[in-house]
Amino acid sequence: MNPSPSDGATFAAVDLGASSGRVITARIGAGALDLTEVRRFPNRPVRVNGTLHWDVLGLYGNVLDGLRAAAPAGLVSVGIDSWAVDYGLLGEDGALLGNPVHYRDARTDGIMDRVRDELGDDVLYGVSGLQFLPFNTVFQLLAEGPGLERARTLLLIPDLLAYWLTGEIGAERTNASTTGLLDVRAGTWSRPLLERLDLPGALLPALREPGDLIGRPRPDVAEETGVSPGLAVTAVASHDTASAVAAVPATTDRFGYISCGTWSLVGVELPEPVLGTESLKANFTNEGGVDGTVRYLRNVMGLWLLQESMRAWGAPDLPALLAEAAEVPGLRALIDPDDPEFLPPGDMPARIAAHCVRRGFPEPRTRAEIVRCVLDSLALAHRRTLREAVRLSGREVEVVHLVGGGSRNELLCRLTADACGLPVVAGPVEATALGNVLVQARAHGVLDGLAEMRDLVARTQPLRRYEPAGTAAWDEAAARLG
Repeated sequence: MNPSPSDGATFAAVDLGASSGRVITARIGAGALDLTEVRRFPNRPVRVNGTLHWDVLGLYGNVLDGLRAAAPAGLVSVGIDSWAVDYGLLGEDGALLGNPVHYRDARTDGIMDRVRDELGDDVLYGVSGLQFLPFNTVFQLLAEGPGLERARTLLLIPDLLAYWLTGEIGAERTNASTTGLLDVRAGTWSRPLLERLDLPGALLPALREPGDLIGRPRPDVAEETGVSPGLAVTAVASHDTASAVAAVPATTDRFGYISCGTWSLVGVELPEPVLGTESLKANFTNEGGVDGTVRYLRNVMGLWLLQESMRAWGAPDLPALLAEAAEVPGLRALIDPDDPEFLPPGDMPARIAAHCVRRGFPEPRTRAEIVRCVLDSLALAHRRTLREAVRLSGREVEVVHLVGGGSRNELLCRLTADACGLPVVAGPVEATALGNVLVQARAHGVLDGLAEMRDLVARTQPLRRYEPAGTAAWDEAAARLG
């Protein structure tokens, strides 16, 4: 028998990142929040006939294995989050028409610019409030070509996996807000925009809110995994950044956040979107958060630069390399992390070195020099983006919360504090999984509101505070980078 909410309860988070996934259980109740990772697995894209795909069936198999490992804990609920924008298309019979295409695939090359020229930035931004990125769902759909005619339903990745678990179709709002097809003011699909783009509106399913019950496991799923047939599959903030921001251990609304992993999502939390001309020119995004909040942010390329460099080097010892990088003189070689040349997979160290030379900086020659270049440049990008978010939104920021895997990187946290001139509170590492389970706990009566959720994180999770050491050198470096 599952425990009553007053005694606490156990929830499972399926948390899928761009390079790996995990299933984590959380026992929540009586001021306690204990996480246990029960399964971790790689998320490896596959290139077939020149197209980069996600191995979504492999991911689903690992999700089932994770639920099987979690079942003995007596789960009350499970929720799924993942990266944004990518999707699967279902045919008339409800079957998947093909493996979802990876957002780093080149099929959208040129499409965003064409659509912006045809419709105008003000039209697109006025509807969705989204940062212009070539892989936004709207541009991927326009790259589908004639094959789109066979599709009857579009499901973003967490909604697709929830459909396979339950048989229920829907679209969770925070992730839907990343597609470019959601009206950011109304919180509904924009039928006028779909018509102007000649996209079939019937593809888009009804919207769900974080905390809504999606359904119960299909009989075959319950039998295969051993979970209770009464297990709740609960909608969470299924865009991983929305879950991460829900778990920011903030004690005031005057905070900025950096959800730092493969990408750095840098911004502030607001009650309303910012859609003015300056916001459009600055290419800031307005994405949905828990309780109708707006995540006003920009995407920065993030630790992808370091991850790809490590892969090119054959995965050397990272702590040792970071220790070496800390001894390299700072702010000598700098890059713009958001340059499109860094988006595709490939030889990242060579691209970084060439980029530095083209922009008049010394060429980083050793691995430690490249790592220091990456981290200095990311800290500068964090500074630039956060200051723009503050200026455009009017939101005062007194502290920066850096959450996710990047919070383990002490050098990056210290450099970010120095660059921003603000204290950086690093942690929790598992912010996304925490936000996932906390939304479930609230939906099932264990917790109350967003403030209580964040307070529980602040009281139970390990955090580290970094004080800034001065910004003069960073001011000069920012001027040199332009």
